[in-house]
Amino acid sequence: MGMKDQFQDKAEQLAEQAKKRPGQSRDRRDEASERSSQTHDSLRERGSQSEDSERRRQEAQDRYDHDYEA
Repeated sequence: MGMKDQFQDKAEQLAEQAKKRPGQSRDRRDEASERSSQTHDSLRERGSQSEDSERRRQEAQDRYDHDYEA
């Protein structure tokens, strides 16, 4: 059996599995989409935390500068 035959057999086997379980691929796509949106949400949340900490840092620097102005 050559490599071509092995790949062809594997492709046919996978095609049969896909036909047997049509709903499962949708479930996997839904899971992937959900994970993606969760990752997006956590990045957005981190961004807002970063903006908040940057704002607080800037305010502290402004107070410090104001206190030591001549």
